Amino acid sequence: MTLPLAINRTLEFRGGQAIGTSYQWPGGQYCAIHTSKGLVGCGIYDIRAANEFSLAVAIARGTPAKPLRDPEDLFNAKILEVSQAAEKLGISPGMTGKEAVEKMLAAK
Repeated sequence: MTLPLAINRTLEFRGGQAIGTSYQWPGGQYCAIHTSKGLVGCGIYDIRAANEFSLAVAIARGTPAKPLRDPEDLFNAKILEVSQAAEKLGISPGMTGKEAVEKMLAAK
């Protein structure tokens, strides 16, 4: 059995640093960018659970033709769904993943 590829790295943004993560295996993958206020992730994350636990989460979705494989893929991806806590930080659908991360980093 082959273990999935797991990558964690520090990413630089205006306003600070975040941790980019990527998990990949034959036939699947997911990625996220984690800040101290919440995360920007791919469609594997569930906004209902984020709302239940008051987590700031912003979701972008890839497609089979253009999957979100690495955390940097989230930079230009459009946010499609946000949790209530993310909304309170000024994050809204339509902004890019990079914009959402920077809003999280700017939050007090």
